[in-house]
Amino acid sequence: MEQMEQSGETCYSLCRGKFLELLKEGRWEYVRRVNANGAVMIVAVTEDGELLLVEEYRVPLHARTIGLPAGISGDEGEESTLQSARRELEEETGYRADAWTYLFTGPSSPGLTTEMVSFYLAEGLHQISEGGGVAHENITVHRIPLPLVHGWLMDQTGQGKVVDPKIFMGLYFLSRSVNGVGLEE
Repeated sequence: MEQMEQSGETCYSLCRGKFLELLKEGRWEYVRRVNANGAVMIVAVTEDGELLLVEEYRVPLHARTIGLPAGISGDEGEESTLQSARRELEEETGYRADAWTYLFTGPSSPGLTTEMVSFYLAEGLHQISEGGGVAHENITVHRIPLPLVHGWLMDQTGQGKVVDPKIFMGLYFLSRSVNGVGLEE
């Protein structure tokens, strides 16, 4: 068991895998992302006003999930979060964006993991492939008109799918945009 010092408490590594490490610090057990520098999430809206959402099976939940295009940053070598966002958008949805706006970085689940997620707004989209992710991901891409997103998500929940609540954070950022680009001050 590896021992580390953080914030006054001794932190012990209980188990380390390729992507995650389980730590114990005082009474807390939590996970640290290893071999990466965080995660990215993309709020992507087409010229027709459709939000791009992705659906895939997630093993920890044993369910199909609906979320924003997203992925790990730095897991394929040195790259900025913006480079990761560009790569993930293309891999998962088959779209590229002409304009990117950094929105916010915050914890994905502060009581469970040290992972930080950087959100980006992607605009000026053009489709270059079918998307679907890499190798085993089997991602389905959904283009949902913005006025219908909430109802569509509730319908998906009714069908037994799990909806990532971070979609609603993405919608919040869209509601704060000025002329479709950037955030109000």
